[in-house]
Order: sequence, then structure tokens, then C-alpha cells
Amino acid sequence: MGSKLTGVVFWIVLGVVLLGLVVLVLTLGSVLGRLAGLQRATRRLLLRQEQAARVSVKGQALQERLLVLQRQAEVAEQRLAALAARRQA
Repeated sequence: MGSKLTGVVFWIVLGVVLLGLVVLVLTLGSVLGRLAGLQRATRRLLLRQEQAARVSVKGQALQERLLVLQRQAEVAEQRLAALAARRQA
């Protein structure tokens, strides 16, 4: 009878261990699936960050060009005012 009890305990322990392993594998699969999604999202965010950096650089260049054009317009206005003053004189 002792060997029968040992055999039953063995099968119960084996069943519990196998059930635990199945739950562990299923959980691991779920976690790995989520990690793949996170990696894709991370790549997309990095691409967007690079695009934003390029747009920022272009925006700064455009702003600098706008300042140059504004100065040129001011100089042109001053020249026109000087020409108009000479004509009136």
C-alpha cells in the first residue's frame, strides 16, 4: 500500500509540475508577443523622432532665411525712401 500511495503522490506532483510548466509557457508566449509589439512601437517612435528632428532643422533654416529676407526688405524700403526723397528735393 505504501508503494501505491507513493505512486499516487508521484503522479499528483508530476501533474502539478506539468500544469505549472504549461502555465509558464503560455505566459511566456504572451509576454514575448507583447515585447514584439513594443519593439515595433519603439522603432516607429524613433523614426518619428528622427523626422521631427529633420523638420526642426528645416524650420530653423527657414526662420533664418526669413530673417535675412526681412533685413533685405528693410534695406530695400530704406533705399526706396531715399530715392523718393531725392526726387522730391
